[in-house]
Amino acid sequence: MTSIDRVIQKNPNPFDTETFWSGNFWQEKQDPTLTVDSIHTEAIAQIQEILAGVAADNRTRTLLLEGETGSGKTYLLGRLRRLLNDRAFFVYIEPFTASDYIWRHILRYTVDSLLETPEGASESQLIMWLRGLSAFKQRSFLDWFRDERQTFVRKISETYPSGIYNANEFFGVLYELTNPKLAYLACEWLRGDDLDEESLKALRVQSAIETEDAAQKILANFGRISIETKPIVLCFDQLDNVARLPDGNIDLPTLFQVNSIIHHQKLKNFLVVISIITDTWRQNANRLPATDRDRIDRTISLRQINLTQAEALWMSRLEPLHQQANPRPPLLYPLNREVLEEKFPGGKTKPRNTLMLGRQLYQDIKLDLLKNNVFQQAGARPQLKDSSDPLAAFKMVWLKKFRQTQERITRIRQLSSPELIQILAEALSALQAGEIKSRLLPSRTYASYSISFRPNNGDKWIGVAWSEDPNLVKFCNLLKACQETLDRELCQTLYLIRGENIGTPGNVGYKLHQELFAGEEHHHLIPDLSSVQTLATYHSLVNDAYSGELVIGDRTPDLSELENLVRNANILSECTLLQELGVVRSSSPKPAASSPTPAETEAETTSEPVSLEDFLWNRLLNQQCIARQQVVKEAVSQFPQVTVAQANEVLGSMCQQNGKIKILDPQAKLEEQLIYVVTS
Repeated sequence: MTSIDRVIQKNPNPFDTETFWSGNFWQEKQDPTLTVDSIHTEAIAQIQEILAGVAADNRTRTLLLEGETGSGKTYLLGRLRRLLNDRAFFVYIEPFTASDYIWRHILRYTVDSLLETPEGASESQLIMWLRGLSAFKQRSFLDWFRDERQTFVRKISETYPSGIYNANEFFGVLYELTNPKLAYLACEWLRGDDLDEESLKALRVQSAIETEDAAQKILANFGRISIETKPIVLCFDQLDNVARLPDGNIDLPTLFQVNSIIHHQKLKNFLVVISIITDTWRQNANRLPATDRDRIDRTISLRQINLTQAEALWMSRLEPLHQQANPRPPLLYPLNREVLEEKFPGGKTKPRNTLMLGRQLYQDIKLDLLKNNVFQQAGARPQLKDSSDPLAAFKMVWLKKFRQTQERITRIRQLSSPELIQILAEALSALQAGEIKSRLLPSRTYASYSISFRPNNGDKWIGVAWSEDPNLVKFCNLLKACQETLDRELCQTLYLIRGENIGTPGNVGYKLHQELFAGEEHHHLIPDLSSVQTLATYHSLVNDAYSGELVIGDRTPDLSELENLVRNANILSECTLLQELGVVRSSSPKPAASSPTPAETEAETTSEPVSLEDFLWNRLLNQQCIARQQVVKEAVSQFPQVTVAQANEVLGSMCQQNGKIKILDPQAKLEEQLIYVVTS
């Protein structure tokens, strides 16, 4: 029999902030057992009603989902996706980074989300969407693939004789989605990637979706055709980190203008969900034209939860521990309702506050149990570290986010050029690299591909342009913008970041590239995938910090505190790209290359964000007490190349060499041993 007190000491804190949920619902999977069904049931019922209306008459509707930070808006979006995915296709739109790129941003994330496979399904949303079209109901994919593309386009055009933009090419690309050899390229075209001439020729299309107008119309095509299938739910979230206006305010006017256009242009079968913090909405609503505000069909405000629901949240986290104990303890043990009533005398609270309180109370109880345990065995009170280490907690959150980013971003070109330059700018800001300006290149098309910064104590501006568009004509135009930048002395040193092909000596762009970057004054850097994953990881934390969803230990840090944590943890120092830009110290600088290839870039080995020993140390600091077997199990899960024996060996060595880690009862079997941290 294992007592519940022993179970508590052996296991991780069930309220750990790494288990909190934030961001893209395709990136983080919800555990249904941790959901309390009674929370926000009214909001879910209203959204179901609105979605049913869209499905019934195909008229697009918009709802505003507002709530205070910690009220559970982002969690609710994920819950809706989990509950209603059989009735609609769900799309998560991450914050847009450039206002003049917003339609292409929406299209890109729409296609990316449609490529996701819901839990329990065997096919992506995109394939399910295709199968729902009448053309595919009549004949299978295989039948169509055996037939001619021309026949397919003719047949589906008969179903949609009007209202489809660039119908021949659009339907032709849909046909290629059934072709295993071209499906990948077809997806890239649909998401607006600027494909090279060879890829365009293979798809038999004239050009990429390269303008805002074209992106808007392709999105309309999706809605127009989805009338035959299910509505598409577009979820806009974490809006406090969208592009900024010249006055520094977030550019909500552009987003709501887009929403109005969706209605004006009568794009069909969309449910637009705009999730926003209550204070952000209050501060910005009056800056929006009344005509744009009028396009909101319904506003849903998330209410606080009552203490019975708060109790249920605690119970859902404690239940897995109770299942390990014999005898089973009371449902709330080791917590109790009296603390909730004392802490929230009004009888109301927010889900986030409930979980954070649960974490602190649980950890205090766990430490008291450990002290008694050590006292019984050693006969003296141990000097235990009585609070978790914020840097250790941050590194655990970072590791979780990094793993998610590794799964999501497997190619550098998955992010658009405006996104790539934005995530770089955020990292430079965190590192206090100096004064930073956006939109360096004097080009309407490529300004959002560039930034400049002036290092501290320096008087020269360093320009950075980042483009991963494969199309060499576009690459040449970008280089012309770089040339003009230098001619106008807008910066003194210019870095071009590009992993994609730069062409051959016969190309105009290649020659211009040689003129600009073959010398020592300006540089071409080839990004590696690991650097992009590192920058994207930090970007996701910035999104969380702006939206109030970032929780580190007992705190909800704002952007300034997050930047401090990043610097103190030195977490960006291993980013090769930042090393090459000279903003972090480089141990082995990577030389600039003159002839990069996409294959070389994508084949770059992904490095680990922390070492095995760092992981073990930070995990122990974060938990303060945990079963040896548990932490070894977690280490092996994080580092698949490491065996249980190796992890045990490293842990044993740390205990011998590091006086701050001790094993309770080292003579006991390994599975019975507890590891804990002391102050000295």
